[in-house]
Amino acid sequence: MATRFPRIAPRGFLNHGARRAPVNLTTCRLFTPRPRPIHSSRSTPHKTRIPTPRTARVAPVGLLVGGGLVASVLAFFQAHDTGNLPEASITPSADDRDPTIPRFRLSDVRKHGPDSSEPWVIFEDKVYNITDWVEAHPGGDVILRAAGGCIEPYWNIFTIHKAPHVREILDQYIIGFVDVADLGPDGRPVAEAIEDPFENDPVRDPRLITHTIKPRNAEPPNEELDRTFYTPNELFYIRHHMWVPVVEEAKADDFALTVELPDGEVKRYTIGELKAKFPTHKVTAVLQCSGNRRNDMTRHAGKTNGLQWGVGAISNAEWEGVRLSDLLADAGLDTTPAQPDTSSLHAQFTGAEAYSASIPLPKALSPTGDVLLAFKMNGETLPRDHGFPLRAIVPGNVAARSVKWLNKIVISDEEATSQWQRRDYKSFGPNEGPNPDWDKAPSIQEMPVTSAITGVWVGDCIKKVPWMGGDKADNPSSKRRTIDMAATPQKVGFTSKPKTIPCPETTPDNEPIALQGYAYSGGGRKITRVDVSLDGGATWDQAELVDDCSNPATPCHCNRSWGWTRWRYTGTLPVLSLPVSTTTILPPVLQKVGQDCEDGFGRSVSLLGQLPKKQCTTLIVKATDESYNTQPESHKGIYNVRGNLATAWHRVKICPECTRGNGKPGGVTWNTGETYGCGFRKQAEEVREGMKAAASGKGGK
Repeated sequence: MATRFPRIAPRGFLNHGARRAPVNLTTCRLFTPRPRPIHSSRSTPHKTRIPTPRTARVAPVGLLVGGGLVASVLAFFQAHDTGNLPEASITPSADDRDPTIPRFRLSDVRKHGPDSSEPWVIFEDKVYNITDWVEAHPGGDVILRAAGGCIEPYWNIFTIHKAPHVREILDQYIIGFVDVADLGPDGRPVAEAIEDPFENDPVRDPRLITHTIKPRNAEPPNEELDRTFYTPNELFYIRHHMWVPVVEEAKADDFALTVELPDGEVKRYTIGELKAKFPTHKVTAVLQCSGNRRNDMTRHAGKTNGLQWGVGAISNAEWEGVRLSDLLADAGLDTTPAQPDTSSLHAQFTGAEAYSASIPLPKALSPTGDVLLAFKMNGETLPRDHGFPLRAIVPGNVAARSVKWLNKIVISDEEATSQWQRRDYKSFGPNEGPNPDWDKAPSIQEMPVTSAITGVWVGDCIKKVPWMGGDKADNPSSKRRTIDMAATPQKVGFTSKPKTIPCPETTPDNEPIALQGYAYSGGGRKITRVDVSLDGGATWDQAELVDDCSNPATPCHCNRSWGWTRWRYTGTLPVLSLPVSTTTILPPVLQKVGQDCEDGFGRSVSLLGQLPKKQCTTLIVKATDESYNTQPESHKGIYNVRGNLATAWHRVKICPECTRGNGKPGGVTWNTGETYGCGFRKQAEEVREGMKAAASGKGGK
């Protein structure tokens, strides 16, 4: 059998969360690989470590880059024990590929399937030994689904792999070519269809703004995000790295959770046993993705790698389950003073689909930490998208630590070794670039303070503001239709019937505006103030904080402030110069802004820059918590290529325009011009278009 390449966790691949422009790859066609169960049969000690990078032998460079026949042959024999390789035709007829690399029949590859100690895969016409990639793979041993066959059908589903940096990593594990006898006319093995692991995913609410379909990642539109204190289950944002595991509802109470202690002792609990043995508790808590408002950072600071979330990668809910501290005590975890200090230990969580993460053990054991093993959400059985039948809830921490479909807990002297713990969810200085030293930064745990504008109404539109009596949630007898104009690709604030007067030179000096949004701080820190500016930060005022916890319909269950704080604000906009509509100063043939025409001397003249410039104002919100932590002014100072913790002041620019056209009198409308607030529907559509363009090779973020 081939000697394996050095066990490497390539830095580029460990940054797999970066969403780069995919490239078109030819679909490999092979047989249907044997299905692999969700739970790996491989046993991995809980103290496994990320492989230490070592200097690779010369083989990958000599083989993949070139350097002459003699050098290539020497490189090959340095890297491979060819005496143990299956027989291969080194120089088959009609085969002009590198003769120094062995050939393997498909029957050889099939022997190295999911249950083999040396799993192989095929990409295009090459064979790769991925034994050492399994541990470094961000999806864990999920990659073994493709073992013994072709990896491309899976990459066609998990399209994030269709990126040059992933191909570069795979190339480090090449061991040979597919024998020419097994290649079709197009130079690829012949294939059959594979099972799509996403085909059993749940049906989602069509109102969600979807960023990726497989896996599904979606956020609620702004008009629904914080309409109520508790986000409805069907509108709670969705963040998945893989497919949703299938657990039969009738067998949910038989779903098993294993707990492994530092001394190696293992206890097993079914959900039915958890419900019968331990008291249940409720906790009101926000879950927020570390990439919430990433698109804001992209627009205001620089390109970021990852899902371009708006302001909706955050939601609030009531969770019900058993305390993790109660479970660990019953399992036998000794925390008496005579035992070693538990402050250096970690609680590692693993989900049924291979995701894993961890939290410091003191958080898990804290009597006020409220860490739950939840099986209910907003009074209902936990939805499949949100962890059915069991998930961890770690209030105040980044949602990446609240592992879904929880089936294993390990108490270890180190944090989880997964990609999601050691790489993805960290933040670095603005100067550190795309390849930072991942080991020098701590994993994100408690979240910093943040806030966002989710609704804007101007002028007559404030009559339709939900909390002014126009929403059935606040007024069940109301029949008005509520429209959050700032969350739609329409005008923000408009006069229902324009006044029949000529366009004024300025906006009214008493133009009313209403804003709403949310504020949140991690670590259980209470929001004490929300500041609002209507003039780009020149002057400030304070918003009203909604005391939802005092409402009998939405009581808060917690030892600390784990939920969000909704806020509302009404004020008067500053006076702005009002540009006249282009239809009043240009003939119809030239009404298109930027259209070229000829002046009196036959020269081409562009109309750009000759039209009245818009006079806009920027709405800003920032929050302060009880520890007087507040948001930074600019994303430039907290920029990182992963786009994590985008918590700078949230800004929304709005601009007035005159509605008069064709010589008729009119009124004033307000809109957001080319810049919609982060997360608003138009911007989300622009993000999707950019992703489609990237997938088709036409660019995009």
